[in-house]
Amino acid sequence: MMMDTLANALVTLKNCELRGKREAVIMPASKLVAMTLRTLQRYGYIGEFEYIDDGRSGKIKVQLLGRINDAGVIKPRMSIKYAELRSMPDWLRKILPSRDIGLLILSTPQGVMSHKEALERGIGGILLAYVY
Repeated sequence: MMMDTLANALVTLKNCELRGKREAVIMPASKLVAMTLRTLQRYGYIGEFEYIDDGRSGKIKVQLLGRINDAGVIKPRMSIKYAELRSMPDWLRKILPSRDIGLLILSTPQGVMSHKEALERGIGGILLAYVY
């Protein structure tokens, strides 16, 4: 029984990238995984992806571009305010390798987005994952 579908999806992407594959199949699919993949696609970490209905929980086929060095979930999922996001606290520096490298993925009231978009909109949210 799988407990965290987002963690499974990011580990699958990371492992397929390390092995030099051109595509990855993520299963099971969920709305949170799809929204996270859409954010990664917007920033050029992955190519196109499509949902495949297999009659069970579904699959997502992702085209890989070779740009992911590391990806994972942030556990425990903690909420972060806009002021904390803007000041870049020490624990945040431990997650990302440098100031302008990588993305944090947040779940906000306006949807799943990167920390850069959340800073532009002036909102906080719950930290879900990181990628660089």
